Amino acid sequence: MKLLKYLMGALAALTLAVQAPAQAQTTDEIISRGTINIGILTDLPPYGYLDENQKPVGYDVDVANMLGKFMGVKVNLVPVTGPNRIPFLVTGKVDLLVATFGITPERAKTVTFSIPYSAIENSVFARTDSGIKGIEDLKGKRVGVPRGAVQDVLLTNALGTTAKIQRFDDDASTYQALIAGQVDAIAETGLTGRQLYAKTPDLKIGEAFILLRQPNGITMRKDQFNLRQWVNTFIYYVKVDGELAATWTKWFHTDFPVLPVF
Repeated sequence: MKLLKYLMGALAALTLAVQAPAQAQTTDEIISRGTINIGILTDLPPYGYLDENQKPVGYDVDVANMLGKFMGVKVNLVPVTGPNRIPFLVTGKVDLLVATFGITPERAKTVTFSIPYSAIENSVFARTDSGIKGIEDLKGKRVGVPRGAVQDVLLTNALGTTAKIQRFDDDASTYQALIAGQVDAIAETGLTGRQLYAKTPDLKIGEAFILLRQPNGITMRKDQFNLRQWVNTFIYYVKVDGELAATWTKWFHTDFPVLPVF
């Protein structure tokens, strides 16, 4: 009986340990360790994707490596998905995210954002003969979104139950759902969608309208204020010295966007 109670107590302690959120890290602690684990997306070109050698490349990857260079530590890139970005962060599997993560008040209840380092257009795509030109036209329609992404939040808030919102586990599945006719429209990344559907003009799928131009922040646990201060200083510095703009132009072939600050 005593052994059973001991085992049950040990199991409960282990469960709490597994579920407990990771503690805050300071910049000095990461520097002392000599490495930083950074979560990145690998399914969202040109922000982050795998090249022909299955190596992560893209704008976010370059920013992550730039951050490590300025901090003076080795960067371990950890692939994440839209749905698991926050779980990986709060449980300590990554120290921070450079993962095209849109800044919203709701997300700020759970995580801490840096000042913006990039921006992305979120657009609605549909067949060109669908008649969809604005948010009101989505009512009564089947609309696909990547689960937990900002597009999911925006359309859920805007449409409620007036549309059938179908959630997919990644961007590729969301894009494919429209091609396969599983949905009438999708909300996704504007740049990526335009490039993807332009390759298959016979499908007659195009950008119906822009849903939101979204600024993105490097993302940390909500109690990592010391690290946030360093990251904000890093972003400020590489903006001023032009390195961030040069990296943007390398991947997007456009001028660096005007970004808000807070």
